[in-house]
Amino acid sequence: MVLGPLALACIWLGAEAFTGMMALAVALLAWEWVHLCGRRVRMLPGMAVPIAVFAAGVLAVQDHVRWALVVLGLGFGVAWWFAHRMAETLTQPALRLALGVLYIGLAGIALIELRHDGWAGRANVFFLFLVVWASDIGAYMAGRMLGGPKLWPAVSPNKTWSGAAGGLAAALLIGLGVALAFDPGARVLPVLAVAALLGVASQSGDLLESAIKRHFHVKDSSHLIPGHGGLLDRLDGLLAAAPVAALVSFFLGYGRLLWDWR
Repeated sequence: MVLGPLALACIWLGAEAFTGMMALAVALLAWEWVHLCGRRVRMLPGMAVPIAVFAAGVLAVQDHVRWALVVLGLGFGVAWWFAHRMAETLTQPALRLALGVLYIGLAGIALIELRHDGWAGRANVFFLFLVVWASDIGAYMAGRMLGGPKLWPAVSPNKTWSGAAGGLAAALLIGLGVALAFDPGARVLPVLAVAALLGVASQSGDLLESAIKRHFHVKDSSHLIPGHGGLLDRLDGLLAAAPVAALVSFFLGYGRLLWDWR
């Protein structure tokens, strides 16, 4: 009720407002990840995660995407090296801290790149956010109403195949509505194809976040949002779907809508 309208307002207002929102979100996501790994952001090696993600974001804002990706790669290496050197007895704890650089950083760069594409960027990010939200809400409602066989009980015991189908249906419906609102002449099949791709990516991100929390033996990524856990809990689908949307946009070219395949 609060964060959703705020996010949509920042998308609508322009790249500057959206970048400011993203800077805050990425900082909080990095903080959550470092704390999940039992580290602190004010000390190495935990400090390497937010520094690398922030530096990559600054380069992305300045349209230096290749260098932003290089910085993420270097940040991954630095975080792993410091964590491994500082009395780690196994490589896994060091690796999981370093993976946060890629997990958060790639999504952050993708979202910045998408919104910095003028009018098309506004439409594409609206489409992305609303499809992800629709997928999440549709999956929850269908799963609660219909029940049935579990989707992947070893990772997330509450998710069902009916919920996955309901989430995909909601993503298709809302995606089509958003696309037609921005582009009344949009072709239906490309819109549905992109909405389905992002819907599947969103649900995969949800499952990945469930696996991450199971790995860390926690119910929520943090208590940042009362009653809802942390930002990683709320943005899990977006973190997975944003890089997919950015890849589609990259192949289509600058100034093109995600469903404009002509």
